[in-house]
Amino acid sequence: MDRPAPVKADVSLRVPAEGAYVSVLRTMTAGLAARLDFTVDDIEDLRIAVGEACALVLPVATPGGDLEAEFRLTPASLTVSVRVETASRADLDYESFAWQVLSTLTAEATAHAGDQRLEVTFSMDSSLALSDGRQGAGG
Repeated sequence: MDRPAPVKADVSLRVPAEGAYVSVLRTMTAGLAARLDFTVDDIEDLRIAVGEACALVLPVATPGGDLEAEFRLTPASLTVSVRVETASRADLDYESFAWQVLSTLTAEATAHAGDQRLEVTFSMDSSLALSDGRQGAGG
């Protein structure tokens, strides 16, 4: 008797908003992507994307604040959001190298700047799932 696949749980992580902790997010992202059967190349692209997303938000983080990450898992894709609290409104530089890399590597990338918060969200589809005909976040 076949059992339906369990629904993937969402995962959250909060670390100090310091560059030294970006490796923790990269490692967590790689582990989650491996569980979703992403290829080694996909996983490396995700690790790079997490680093670039953090490079966009960390410079404006409130000193002593937290870097929050949320991971939304589906069978064919992984969506990652990273956010920090800011001292004032911080707008994202869409011409920056980090944004260009992030938007090139991912199926979709967005940013939201609030009065005291900056969030970058991106989705990436498994190339294995896409080659099997399954659709991910990017369509």
